[in-house]
Amino acid sequence: MRPGAGRDVSLDTLARRATHALEVKHSRFLALAAPVASAEAALAFLAEVGDPAATHNCWAYRIGGQYRSSDDGEPAGTAGRPILAAIDGQGYDRVVVVVTRWYGGINLGAGGLVRAYGGCAAECLRLAERERLVAYAGLRLAYPFEHTGAVHAALAQHGAEKLDESFDAGGAQLRIRVPAHAVEPLKLQLRDATRDRVRTAAADTPDEIE
Repeated sequence: MRPGAGRDVSLDTLARRATHALEVKHSRFLALAAPVASAEAALAFLAEVGDPAATHNCWAYRIGGQYRSSDDGEPAGTAGRPILAAIDGQGYDRVVVVVTRWYGGINLGAGGLVRAYGGCAAECLRLAERERLVAYAGLRLAYPFEHTGAVHAALAQHGAEKLDESFDAGGAQLRIRVPAHAVEPLKLQLRDATRDRVRTAAADTPDEIE
């Protein structure tokens, strides 16, 4: 199980791009990492920063349950997988890391390559500025008009965002998204503030994690 599985809010992404350089037995390694929202963005970053003149441009990305890695000519399992392991081990999501190697004339062996690629990627991510990813849940609310003030006060207190709103003779209907960890406290406050006059139901949200 990867780090953070089963928790509402558990992972980080990068606040901005990051780099880290390493030299091992005259081979130079350069890790470049970036936040990405899609596989297409990850591959575009690889195309941007990969050095065609380098010996290898190895990489990995993690975007939720979607991930890929490449050894780019290094022995199988010695580069891409260690980079991906560094992403997961550091608790990151929505991140791509490219580690470029310029060969220095001395073979490092499989273990040395794993340590070099994985270590360079891990140190790059360890030193980078993090940004917390927040899991969101969607809710639909229905309530009588007289409770509008109490409902909106509760939404503001718990960081909820109104996505759409409609009205009928019975009152108002809202579709909102709210940080997942705030769902139950919000429901409790709505119940207490309106004497249980707010009906709630789960609803999909456009973005589950940001």
